[in-house]
Amino acid sequence: MRQKKDAVPLRSDAQRNRERILDVALAELTRCADTPLSTIAKKACVGQGTFYRNFPNREALVLEIYRHGMQQVTDAAAQLLRTRDPERALREWMDLLARFAMAKAGLADAIRQAMASGNLTKPGPAPVIAAAELLLRANEAAGTIRPGVTGDDFFLAIAGLWQIDPREDWQPRAARLLDLVMDGLRAGAPER
Repeated sequence: MRQKKDAVPLRSDAQRNRERILDVALAELTRCADTPLSTIAKKACVGQGTFYRNFPNREALVLEIYRHGMQQVTDAAAQLLRTRDPERALREWMDLLARFAMAKAGLADAIRQAMASGNLTKPGPAPVIAAAELLLRANEAAGTIRPGVTGDDFFLAIAGLWQIDPREDWQPRAARLLDLVMDGLRAGAPER
């Protein structure tokens, strides 16, 4: 039985090309949702064939940018917990989440255009909520946050991120908001 095309691992050079296309596409589509795909291919230093082999249309590219960013944020939770104490892992993960939120906001026009075609279904937030739960449970076990905070609670608390304009100097404002959320999570934590 033949494997599905998606199941075949990419060669390292093909993977690098794909990553470069995604990085360039994120930057270009954030600037202008109508950026021609040929411009993205050229700036990513790949030929049209390579580009269209990876992303047959604009909708596929936009969906993969979104999915790729979400996967990076999701995977980062466990990676940070392996290398940092739970409290620091959570705060650094929140910064990654803020960058994803700003990229997603910057891509809003491209996502809307792609969804208008009727062929795009955005992935749901379940993996990112599960990543937040992982970090929250690790912090709860370490006694660094109040007990009982759920992933849903956490996302309600950081909802202000989605109100920040990504075209402005958003980092200081996001950092202040996330520091406030961390302070709130710490309030009521068991004595260490």
